[in-house]
Amino acid sequence: MNLTHIEHIGIAVKNLGESIKYYEDVLGLTCYAVEEVADQKVKTAFFMIGQTKIELLESTEPDGPIGKFIEKKGEGIHHIAFATTNLKEALKSVEGKGIQLIDKEPRKGAEGLNIAFLHPKSTNGVLTELCEH
Repeated sequence: MNLTHIEHIGIAVKNLGESIKYYEDVLGLTCYAVEEVADQKVKTAFFMIGQTKIELLESTEPDGPIGKFIEKKGEGIHHIAFATTNLKEALKSVEGKGIQLIDKEPRKGAEGLNIAFLHPKSTNGVLTELCEH
């Protein structure tokens, strides 16, 4: 598996508008994109800091993954995403090492990325996303 960099850190928030204000007004970052990913029941906002992005995630439905996460754990860091050069091969590699996959095949995510998640039960409690441009 060839990981190239941290693609983004996903942060679950209750209110995207209020959270964007914090990142812009307090931290001085600029939101460069807001996007809804309907099949994941989420609305996202992106900020760039160095080579890494911050992705804010607001649930569009209470039964969506982010809605369930916030209900159980509250707002906060949801996942870390790593960029890879060959997502299908990366999935085969980690599965071969005993890692439980949430996504056995890549799917479309925000910003047109191909994505797949690894289950936190087999990644030391950290929801891990692999991304390919």
